[in-house]
Amino acid sequence: MPDGRIVALRHTLHAHPELSGHETETKKRLMEFIKEHTGLGILDRGAWFCAYKIPEADAGGPESAAGPACGETREAESRMPGLAGGIAFRADFDALPVPETIDLPYASQNEGVSHKCGHDGHAAALCGLALALSEAEVRVPVWLIFQPAEETGEGGEACAEILNEKGVRRVFAFHNRSGYPEGAVVVSSSLTQCASRGLTVRFTGRTSHASEPENGRNPAAALAEMVRAAEELAGTMRAAGEPAETMRTAEKMVTRELAAGHDRLILCTVVDLSLGRKDFGVSPGEGEISFTLRADRDEDLSALEEDIRRHAEALAKEGGFAVSFEVHDPFPETRNDPECAALVRAAARRNGFRVFDMETPWRASEDFGWYLKACPGAMFYIGNGEHYPALHTPEYDFNDRILDTAVRMFVTLLEETEP
Repeated sequence: MPDGRIVALRHTLHAHPELSGHETETKKRLMEFIKEHTGLGILDRGAWFCAYKIPEADAGGPESAAGPACGETREAESRMPGLAGGIAFRADFDALPVPETIDLPYASQNEGVSHKCGHDGHAAALCGLALALSEAEVRVPVWLIFQPAEETGEGGEACAEILNEKGVRRVFAFHNRSGYPEGAVVVSSSLTQCASRGLTVRFTGRTSHASEPENGRNPAAALAEMVRAAEELAGTMRAAGEPAETMRTAEKMVTRELAAGHDRLILCTVVDLSLGRKDFGVSPGEGEISFTLRADRDEDLSALEEDIRRHAEALAKEGGFAVSFEVHDPFPETRNDPECAALVRAAARRNGFRVFDMETPWRASEDFGWYLKACPGAMFYIGNGEHYPALHTPEYDFNDRILDTAVRMFVTLLEETEP
């Protein structure tokens, strides 16, 4: 059973959710929990923080062992002895713009915002590891990274810098997943989540009276062509001569490249299309289309974006429009290190947990990919239950019963790390 303190913390976080980039109170509550219940040091980095513990032999005296006070400068941190290397664990703590519709005693008190992805549980589990660390000696430095803004892809890149700064050798994180048996551990030895980004294309022409469209430049045809062309461009991104299996719907197209035993996914989804309004006397002169671009590989994603931009620029030149672009929510691919994935499997088996190999990548993106670009590591998943409500739906709430699974996995991964 999970520690009652982290269950209570999880419920408190759930009751007070905050959107990406606005997690002030969430961060404060997590830091207060660490200070009240553990002796770990804390590095306060503004929007995020890191708790840590280092081997006593390297602490360099009581002051270093206790760690710097909240707000310690990076210059002061650099003078602290014994802080190089070790292992890191990361948890995110932002919520979603989804209303709370289920009856919970700890239901969200912030209208229109709720923890429907389980980041409240991720953060509570990492605090569970902090409790365990407080009572144990460590052989290597241990860093617990509490990260904001995962849902928008903005938090991971900044937080991942600490891995190089502190010379961290391995990094781990978990995400809860519905559709797998409760408490089962799921992991991949390679690509585990896709890269993605949002791309908005805006055409600006000239507004005119609806009775005289020839006097204006209405981008309707250009926008319609962008819908068609985006699907076509995604479909042509395969190596010459390789067979492609294509699935089309009204909104998206998937191309799987059947090469070297691995299906490469390239997905372009239209998420918004806007042009004018129901004013029947006006021919609009401005409109925009937004896509979510998704791929197994960072380079495929960049190539798809480049092709879409190039096609939009050609349409703009042909139609006499100005064109502009805006990128939103960029996520890199999340690709596990095989040796770290093997450590996850070993830790799960050591605890008697069921282990599932992830056969295909999870299409949803995860900014933990930034950490895996900085050092070897692995993202693994813990099952909520085979028929548990899906993430990002109003019916979902984090399964408290898997908190103990997460903490035990973290502790075992730490124990298996060589000095």
